[in-house]
Amino acid sequence: MRTLALIAFTVFFCVATHAQEGFSNTKFLKENQAPAKGSLEDLKWLSGYWKGEAMGGIIEETWTPAVGGSMMCSFKLTVNNEVVFYEFVTLTEENETLQLRLKHFHPNLDGWEDKKEKITWELVEVTPNKVFFNGFTFERIDDNHLNIYVVFEENGATSEMKFSYERVSL
Repeated sequence: MRTLALIAFTVFFCVATHAQEGFSNTKFLKENQAPAKGSLEDLKWLSGYWKGEAMGGIIEETWTPAVGGSMMCSFKLTVNNEVVFYEFVTLTEENETLQLRLKHFHPNLDGWEDKKEKITWELVEVTPNKVFFNGFTFERIDDNHLNIYVVFEENGATSEMKFSYERVSL
């Protein structure tokens, strides 16, 4: 289990933050490009409980409706009925754009990042069914299906990973 957690830590913590070519479902801001305009209205459909399979286990995300200029999400990866890690995510509306921020936590809620550190993605583009952040994409398939694409950097190599979710009723 420690090995899987270490792999997950390495992959998630080393998200690429520079422009990459050749990924079909993610985009990056070009040098000196300002973030795109966007609002929480563009992602209101994301609100709800989502479940899927990835990284050798069950992935779950719960997104709140927008209130106070933000949405928040909790993420959990469970492998062999044991929690590997959690994430806390915020999506905020700031200066006519959106900011996506994330922090990772071990199963005991010790943080991975230092106290003031977090991973931040800036908005690149909004289309009717995709919202592109810098190396992170939400894709609405339909009301009950969602794909998330994330570009990771590990050992100097970058790759695009797909997370497929289905909306689950509570």
